Amino acid sequence: MTTTDIAHKPAGQFEDTRFEKIHNVVFANSEEGSVCVAQEIASLIRSKQDKNKPCILGLATGSSPIKVYEELVRMHNEEGLSFSNVITFNLDEYYPMDKSSVHSYYYFMHQHLFNHVDINPKNIHIPSGTVSLEELHQYCIDYDLKIKEYGGLDFQLLGIGRTGHIGFNEPGSHYNSGTRSITLDHMTREDAAPSFLGINNVPKKAITMGIGTVKKAKRIVLLAWGHNKASIIKETIEGEITSEVPATYLQDHPNTTFILDDEAAQDLTRLNTPWLVGPCIWSEELTSKAIVWLCNLTGKSILKLTDKDYNEYGMSSLLVQEGSAYDINIVMFNKLQHTITGWPGGKPNADDSSRPERANPAKKRVLIFSPHPDDDVISMGGTFDRLVEQGHEVHVAYQTSGNIAVSDSEALKYAEVIKDINPTYPKVDDIIRKINTKVGDIEDEIEVRNLKGIIRKRESLAATRFIGVPDENIHFLNLPFYETGRVKKNPLSIVDVEIVADLIATIKPHQVYAAGDLADPHGTHKVCLDAIFAALKQLKHNDYMNDCWVWLYRGAWHEWSIHQIDMAVPMSPDQVLKKRKAIFFHQSQKDGVMFQGNDTREFWVRAEERNNETAVKYHKLGLADYAALEAFKRYYY
Repeated sequence: MTTTDIAHKPAGQFEDTRFEKIHNVVFANSEEGSVCVAQEIASLIRSKQDKNKPCILGLATGSSPIKVYEELVRMHNEEGLSFSNVITFNLDEYYPMDKSSVHSYYYFMHQHLFNHVDINPKNIHIPSGTVSLEELHQYCIDYDLKIKEYGGLDFQLLGIGRTGHIGFNEPGSHYNSGTRSITLDHMTREDAAPSFLGINNVPKKAITMGIGTVKKAKRIVLLAWGHNKASIIKETIEGEITSEVPATYLQDHPNTTFILDDEAAQDLTRLNTPWLVGPCIWSEELTSKAIVWLCNLTGKSILKLTDKDYNEYGMSSLLVQEGSAYDINIVMFNKLQHTITGWPGGKPNADDSSRPERANPAKKRVLIFSPHPDDDVISMGGTFDRLVEQGHEVHVAYQTSGNIAVSDSEALKYAEVIKDINPTYPKVDDIIRKINTKVGDIEDEIEVRNLKGIIRKRESLAATRFIGVPDENIHFLNLPFYETGRVKKNPLSIVDVEIVADLIATIKPHQVYAAGDLADPHGTHKVCLDAIFAALKQLKHNDYMNDCWVWLYRGAWHEWSIHQIDMAVPMSPDQVLKKRKAIFFHQSQKDGVMFQGNDTREFWVRAEERNNETAVKYHKLGLADYAALEAFKRYYY
């Protein structure tokens, strides 16, 4: 099935989409959505071939279309899809930017698509980042004219930035704008910073197709994946047309579809608050979500909600189903209260029928997976400490070395300490020289990467010793997918999965904690979680796995919503302080961390504030008043 096979109903025509002004299709994940888009592109290419006509494609870069290009390459290799009649025009390019740079979109497109298919190099058009300033204006005019000469774009693929930009059409762009040079918004440069190893390395300008150029395409498909795109997707699809959100101009295009995954679509009214758009099936999860929403809207705690509140805010059908506000409120209050526990490993010799964890075995083997060498203490440091204090056998597995997140200045400091202690230490002079002569954001050589990995390893051991875990229970997995020396990592491999599976099989844990926070700016958390899920699937038929429960934590970038939480572990002010001190052992990640995403707060600050925010939300709903809460969602494999 392709996106064109899905009935293209005008947004707003039906009850459940009446808030929406752009047609959109939601998929469970980006992989499914990408395959669907690739199939539409392939169908278009073949139909043009049947008519002996060229197929004119407008192409995008960034992380969103990568899976689309992978699927097109697969179809070329396995299904004989030919690109011999394809002519491409890319949306944009940084300026200035040499095409040989790993950061250029010329490099990106050849790496992900052009080098792997039979397209004629003469049919590839990518804005040049080396055109002189004097020639730039005419160059942009000529770019548009060349598209026009070919009869316009048959299909335009787009992504969307958090500012609502398409291509590099930043807020303020005119609806009729053509290809031109543009100054990049700070948020756009901030989002690109991880790839450039710091915002200072990101160009401040770019060349981009204009809004007018894009809108002339006969068909437009925009891709958006992940939690970080949810708010701008809602604003684009449901908001008014405005130059402050350039993507809203697509509301006027007659043949545009947004392809979204569940997380990117989660703020759309029909998905976020479906009771406001029409009849809905009141599942347990939807009921919990709606009650929390109603409490926030009315400013009331759960037990103070009335029949009038439910009726007034579109939830009368829930009253009909459940009987009364009193009955609904009691069930929800008890459910939320039962998520709270000071015994994350289970309370021994206690009735566990209303507790999130089992009482037995009283002493559990616990395996905490940490994608980077500090996620354990940042995201679940209080729970980690509680598990150790309560006598469980706690193991920590650091899935990656985290070496790329250590700055050159930090590595140089350690290298110079080594030299001061032992001037004849092998390779130390070479390491210092390589750091001092490094130009720009090129990847580190292996000796420097090793030093940076050792720095993070020793910081991790300092933190786990502070919490009280013996060194023999700390496992540094150094998964191979991560060890590229670049922000772009290798795909997850069988070897990565086997390393994770072997550790689980060795420890035979009763509890596994894993990072379910998929909003990290360079994707490592998702790959690490995929490795764990694949390992669990591989091992699930073993008897010992019947006793293994999996808990997903968040916290570094965003937190679980209240209705999603299955276990909430309270922390006293003293425990909050101890968690902070554990995070401080990761000194290389303090005071200017390299990959902090769109949140400028240091990790210890954001962790404390998010834990406090969760506690405040619980208290406003009528629960006890805690200093902080760490939240977990159970994963069933």
